[in-house]
Parts: sequence; C-alpha cells; structure tokens
Amino acid sequence: MNDIANLHRPPALDAIERDAAAIGSSMAAEARTGALLQTLAASKPGGAMLELGTGVGVSTSWILAGMDESATLLTVDNNQPCIEIARRHLGHDRRVAFKLEDGAAFLAQMQGRKFDLIFADTWPGKFDHLDQALALLRAGGIYLVDDLLPQPNWPPGHAPKVPLLIDQIEHEPCLVLCKFAWSSGLLVAVRRPGDTHL
Repeated sequence: MNDIANLHRPPALDAIERDAAAIGSSMAAEARTGALLQTLAASKPGGAMLELGTGVGVSTSWILAGMDESATLLTVDNNQPCIEIARRHLGHDRRVAFKLEDGAAFLAQMQGRKFDLIFADTWPGKFDHLDQALALLRAGGIYLVDDLLPQPNWPPGHAPKVPLLIDQIEHEPCLVLCKFAWSSGLLVAVRRPGDTHL
C-alpha cells in the first residue's frame, strides 16, 4: 500500500502553495494529514467544522474538499498575510468563514458553540487553552492535532510542549483517542457521547 498515491489533492492547493512559497511560509499540513482531514470532514455530513490556525489555507482546502454542501467551516488565524492567501483562493466557497483574530480571544467568544470536527493547528486550542477548545467539541465530535513528531520548521518552544499536550489529552476521561507516528505525528480524539466532564 502506498499512502501518498491518489490523494485527490484539492483543486486550489497548487495555487495556495505557490503563493505560500512567495511569502516564505513553510508551516503547512503534510499531504497525508490533509487526506485524513478530508476523510474526517466527509464523515460529518451537514457538520460544523472548526480550524484553529488557517495559515495559508492548505488544511482549509483539504477540509472543504471532504465536506458536503450543507456542512460549514469556521477558520481563524492572527496572521493577515497568510489568511489573505487562504481567502484569495477559497473565499468564493460559501461554506467557509474566515476570522482574523487572536486564537485565545476567539476561543473565549466561541464558548457555548459546538463543532463536529476541530483541527487545532496553532498554539491556542492545542498547547494552551486546550480545555476551551475541547469544550466546543460535540458528543461524537473529532479533535485532531498534528506536528507531534519532530519537524525541521518547528518554532522555538514547540518541542517541550508536545509530551505535555499528549499527556493531558491521554488523561482526559471524556475522550477516546488514537496516536499515529505517521505523517507529521497525529493525535485523533473523539468525545464520548453522554460525557459531560468538560
């Protein structure tokens, strides 16, 4: 089995990657992670998706490629040049809404909302404010984080936070989880139905 063959790349991905290279952006989801995002989004017909860390829209494009026509995606980032690339190539899709905002402030505003899929690809909602992110997860909802295996483009301070994050999620009783030493290093967690711990 070849896990990088026939991944059905989203149509906008080539243009997004060209624009990202032009501004020197290197923090984008690996293709296998993208394919997993596409698959998980497809498992939530009519679902509400949340992406924490739009970046240039690479992962956004994969999520949109898996969503059905009645699903929605809310994506947030505090980097204007990056999010403008995402808007340029994906903003025509009525299913997606972009927010240019600090992630921690955004999570505070979202309390009370529920999402079927949360992809946490920035520090707020991942390495900090994790409880606030998990509180947004609907019963049966999926929480996904990547970049848990060492990467050459990790920013300072990333490495020591990884084992702390994994330990915290492993000990969260409302979650069932699976870890993958694959792609950039992934953790997929699902909120147990009926659990009100968070």
